[in-house]
This record gives sequence, C-alpha cells and structure tokens, in this order.
Amino acid sequence: MAARIIDGKLISERVRGKWKERATALKQKGILPGLAVIIVGDDPASKVYVRSKIKICHDVGLHSEVHELPEDTTEEALTDLIKRLNDNPGIHGILLQLPLPAHINKEKVLELIDVNKDVDGHHNYNIGALVTGNTVFPPCTPYGVQCLLKEMDIPTDGQNAVVIGRSNIVGKPMAMLLLQDNATVTICTSRTRDLTQFTLNADILVVATGKAQMVTGDMVKPGATVIDVGINHLPDGRLVGDVDYESVKEVAGYITPVPGGVGPMTITMLVANTVAAAERAAGVA
Repeated sequence: MAARIIDGKLISERVRGKWKERATALKQKGILPGLAVIIVGDDPASKVYVRSKIKICHDVGLHSEVHELPEDTTEEALTDLIKRLNDNPGIHGILLQLPLPAHINKEKVLELIDVNKDVDGHHNYNIGALVTGNTVFPPCTPYGVQCLLKEMDIPTDGQNAVVIGRSNIVGKPMAMLLLQDNATVTICTSRTRDLTQFTLNADILVVATGKAQMVTGDMVKPGATVIDVGINHLPDGRLVGDVDYESVKEVAGYITPVPGGVGPMTITMLVANTVAAAERAAGVA
C-alpha cells in the first residue's frame, strides 16, 4: 500500500488560521505584530523566498517590511540597520535572509539580532537553548516538521527517529526537538558508514542532506514516516528532495512531497514565531 501523503500546504493553511486568530486578538489590544526582512544582494532564489514570506504575512494580517540592500553593502551598514530594528517597538521579528555576500561575517551579524526578535531561530542563544528546552524561538524548518507530525497525529513518544543531516539550521535542532518529544534519536550524515542499518530502524526518518534522492525505498522501514527537507534542482529542471519519492512512497506509511511538504510549514512557523514575539513583547500569556 502506498504511503499517505503529508500535505504541507493544506496543513500550513490550517495552522496559519490558528495564528491569525492570535494576531487578531493582539490587534484588538492595539498591537500589530511586525516582521522586518533584510535581504542583501540580488540572489534570485532569496528574492522569491522573501516575496513568499511577505505575502503570507499580509494574508495573516501582520505588518511586514523588506529592507533590500545592495550587494556591496558594508558589514557596518548592515549592523546599523539591525540595531535600528532591534530598537523599533513596532518590529517584533527580524529575519536576515541567507545567503549573505562573502564579505559579511554571517555568524557575527546574526548574533546582533535581539534574541527576542530572532524569529528565524538562528541566534546562538536560541540554537543552544534547544538543548535545555528553553529556546525562545525554534528554527522555522525543524519547528515546521515538529508541527507536521503533531497535526498528523504521528506519535513520537518512544519512537526511533533518525535525522540525516547535522546543520545548525535543520539537522541539529531537529534532533533536539524530537528528543523533547520523547523520541529516541540517532543523527547520521551523508558520510555515515552503512547508512541503511540506521534508516531501516527508523520509525521517523528526517532527511536534510542537500543530496538529491539519496534515500531510496530499500533504505526505509515499512510503514515509517519519511520527512523530506531537501530541495534540489536536477539538470532536467525538475525539483526533487533528498528522498527518491517514487520508490519510498511504496514502502513508507507517511511521506512529505517536494514541493508542497515541509516548505510551506517553514514560512508558517515564521508567522507563528512573529506573533509569539509580539505576544511576549506585550506580556500576553
């Protein structure tokens, strides 16, 4: 029997509806949640992502603004902008779109964002606090995966979860969130020896390696939940994930498609974090 498809677009719309209600409640108190997005340079993919984020913010009723800076913007100028946004009470969330030009120290400028406005969850405090369960804002993509699992009523308690990928943006925080949800977690990488021995033991398999279609059907435990975080462009123009969808869907119990799986949830959790930031700033429980 083919896997049940986890429709990230449909679920994200449902989840956004809940956060829209919370944003509306804030507006009734005179508080308009605000998000500022900073983009440096002319990366086409980044501009597409930013437009999508701004559109969703408008749909939910948030204030949003985009600060587009030229490729040759100095680190000092970017620093000044971040500090002004930190001090702006009408901005509750700041998102610095990556990648940045090579002459700008990414880690340094990300650390300048106020922890209470770091709605992308990339500040070292928020990443590190995942270990203790005290992060202010979880990174949006793993937070979106966690939400997908809950919305689909897929149990994590006591389940074997395998995360392939160790990035600070997805892999490591994903493992921490699964641990918080009482899963038994194994972290693998694309270099793990005999990767299949781990994946075949996974009740929940999250793949975030950036290698197109590396996980195939023979690597998946029958009935497992497979979450594909990858986005890859093939030479023929097709957009695929890190999972070989056609073979894996015949084995798995649940699977996310690419596109239309995790992607929509990432933007939705950005909205969630922004509304939550506005609630924190207003002292609303």
